[in-house]
Amino acid sequence: MIRTSRLTPLLFIAPLLILLVFVFAYPLVSIVDYSQRRIRVNEGPYIGVTNYEQIFRDDTFALAVTHNAYLLIAAVPLLLIVSLFLAIVLYEQVRGWKLYRTILFLPYILAIPIVGVVFSNLFQLNGAINTGLRTLGLEALTRDWIGGASNALPTILIVIIWRECGFGTVLFLARLLSLNEELEDAAKVDGASWWQRRAYITIPQMRSIIEFYVVVSMITMLAWVFAYVYSMTRGGPGNATIVLELYMWNFAFRNALPGIASAVAVVLLITTVILMIPVFVLRLREQQEWERQGNRG
Repeated sequence: MIRTSRLTPLLFIAPLLILLVFVFAYPLVSIVDYSQRRIRVNEGPYIGVTNYEQIFRDDTFALAVTHNAYLLIAAVPLLLIVSLFLAIVLYEQVRGWKLYRTILFLPYILAIPIVGVVFSNLFQLNGAINTGLRTLGLEALTRDWIGGASNALPTILIVIIWRECGFGTVLFLARLLSLNEELEDAAKVDGASWWQRRAYITIPQMRSIIEFYVVVSMITMLAWVFAYVYSMTRGGPGNATIVLELYMWNFAFRNALPGIASAVAVVLLITTVILMIPVFVLRLREQQEWERQGNRG
């Protein structure tokens, strides 16, 4: 038997650890440092928490936080419900379900700027959506979808759900196709209805993948909606659709104040981590409970 030092495994993973340090750790430390400086171009004096005080006094920052919170609260449940429903329908293997699966996933592989530009034209005041409604005699349903302050953010929400639900649908479908069918068959024999089988057999077995999707969706709504907003409205009309990423972009590139942009990035990172903690705590408790039940058995 060949004996090796305890440090030997670390040597094998050292290249990856070094790469992770440069890719993640170094930029993170740099952003925290930048957030405490008054930077013009590449350098500036240390000013402590002044940048943080400035953004917290800024009404536009508060508005951006409100918009991100709206997308988070509205989109995550909708994405979960729609994706799970579509996955279960496809799991029933209705006629042509493989084609429907492809159609549902197709929007997700499209680049977000392309989706944004296409839908921004469709939702124009005289775009295809309103033109079609007028043709059908539904003039009352026409809206200034992206030009009106009250409609712009909900319109972006619709586009986000349209594109993002394809990923959730395929993700849930993959899990459904790997479930133990014996439990489903036994429930049918016992006379369980379709809804009972879904509620007490299917959904509980998908708990881990549902939690994963919720985490991914939360991160998306907090830190991955810039491309949607920028390609459709540029944050307008006014600041009706500004989000934290666009707020950061404006300070970093338009105003050439990367220190303030870094402060916003740090706040966004901390917020994301705080929101993730309850999900992981619940997951850990569930795992511990399963282990206790297994030991008792």
